[in-house]
Amino acid sequence: MKVKVNTSDREDKRTARTTAMLLVLILVALVAAIVLLAPELFATLSPAFSEGVGLRTSAILSFFLTLVVMLLFTLAAGDGLIGELQFVLPAFFVFFLFFWLGIAWLF
Repeated sequence: MKVKVNTSDREDKRTARTTAMLLVLILVALVAAIVLLAPELFATLSPAFSEGVGLRTSAILSFFLTLVVMLLFTLAAGDGLIGELQFVLPAFFVFFLFFWLGIAWLF
């Protein structure tokens, strides 16, 4: 007994196979581009990090980074801007210290 295959089923399989092959080809091209461009990217970025960031610059960067993080946390908490103030203020200083020393140490 032969099972008849619907022509739309064949077309769907062909379309899916073609789409999968295109996605694999795009992924391979993307990986190849990253591998080929990585040395140039690292050579471009290395002078920016060679001098380092001082404590003063890292304090400025960490202040704004901490401000953004705390605003995101309080907005996600809902009533965090007013209701959670006793927890937000100490957390701000802990985050600031963490980001300040982390940025100064890493960069």
